[in-house]
Amino acid sequence: MLHAKLAGFKLLVSANRIGCEDEFSKMLHDRLMAGLDGAIRSTRRIVALQRELIAEDDTDGVISCQLQGEEEVLARRTLVLLDELEIDYFTYEYRVNDGEWHNALSADYDGIEISYPTTVSVSDTEIGPLATIIHDCAGNRYCHQRGARRLRLS
Repeated sequence: MLHAKLAGFKLLVSANRIGCEDEFSKMLHDRLMAGLDGAIRSTRRIVALQRELIAEDDTDGVISCQLQGEEEVLARRTLVLLDELEIDYFTYEYRVNDGEWHNALSADYDGIEISYPTTVSVSDTEIGPLATIIHDCAGNRYCHQRGARRLRLS
């Protein structure tokens, strides 16, 4: 059932992409389709493991463990549509979109300052017609979007 829902969302996004007039909108559609592809692959692996569990004797629990791991990965999957901000609070560093790490520390005669960039929400009007699909997909428990966001450097 989940596989069919995700495939349906991907079909909607693909059809909606045809009407895109600007590169920003096309990029959002492409990233959402790529994220949905990943979620669909995860559901296929889960179904294959479920079949294997039914067909074989899993006395040592290896298949069950793999199945549980795949389900947890799918449940934690987040689709990043715009900029991804990763912060390492132990080293006071951050990076954007898997780029280079940057130091958030600065020091002068007033002392030490830690300044991380923040994310800013993007409105539904900026996302355009894709917003409706994103909201519908976000209602699905295995489909989380994080990334209808832009970065603001402090």
